[in-house]
Amino acid sequence: MIDQGLPHSAAAWSPAPRADLFENPQLVSMGDRALSYLKAGIPVHLRGPAGTGKTTMAMQLAGRLGRPMVLLTGDDSLTAAHLIGREIGTKSRQVVDRYVHSVRRVETETSSMWVDAVLAQAVVEGLTFVYDEFTRSPPQANNPLLSIVEERILIFPAGSRKERLVHAHPEFRAILTSNPEEYAGVSRPQDALLDRLITFDLDDYDRETEIGIVSNRTGLAYPETAVIVDLVRGIRRWPKAHQPPSMRSAIMIARIVGREAITPSVDDPRFVRLCLDVLAAKAKPANREDRDRFAATLLRLMNNHCPANATHGDRP
Repeated sequence: MIDQGLPHSAAAWSPAPRADLFENPQLVSMGDRALSYLKAGIPVHLRGPAGTGKTTMAMQLAGRLGRPMVLLTGDDSLTAAHLIGREIGTKSRQVVDRYVHSVRRVETETSSMWVDAVLAQAVVEGLTFVYDEFTRSPPQANNPLLSIVEERILIFPAGSRKERLVHAHPEFRAILTSNPEEYAGVSRPQDALLDRLITFDLDDYDRETEIGIVSNRTGLAYPETAVIVDLVRGIRRWPKAHQPPSMRSAIMIARIVGREAITPSVDDPRFVRLCLDVLAAKAKPANREDRDRFAATLLRLMNNHCPANATHGDRP
């Protein structure tokens, strides 16, 4: 009997490093350092708010390693079995002995059938394991990571797989990403696991880096992008913002501004409406009074950063 209840091993693929990503000294340094740690066999953890490019950087690092990779996305329904595998059924073997003509002896052997899941597959085959948003999984689901990132040994449950201890392939590498702990649906990771990783925080991009990334992603010119980035960064500092808008909000606004030929100015009602639509949902004002305050704050910031008949954001 075979149980198909859980996903089994994943299809591996070889991502090519992207040449179209924005780079500056800050990003190049971070990427080069992370790559050197991975090549030394140390797992890398990319942590930051939504929209800071964690997954993009993880995929870029995997591409630069030059090995096939597998991807797992964290979820609150995951268990350790989704990482290492599980028994999927049993198989039986019968041996019929007719050596003595008048005697018929039948022996039945039953054994379990095991299938490796994505982490075990990466460990055995020497793949790059990218675990996106790993803190969305329950902490106990991530227990198999403790031995593999420390001793490079994967431990399977007793009496399950034929080989209970598997030493990692020399080319096995692990890249993890996560949101900050204050995000809804995020579990606090084990200190023992974090202690075994090198963590990069992606929430401290400077203004020029953020403008460069948004402009590169959307194709919008630098001056117009700078106006949008400054506005989003201003809202990010609004104390009543439930979830401060990320760089992803700036990318949304910039993409629509470019596509619809909207002028990023308080003078263009389409731009005002667009910013309210994108940013109000991210700020999540709790009641009508807070929504009115948010709109007033947004208009004030728009008058500061993108007043009528003015050019902003020119390169120094």
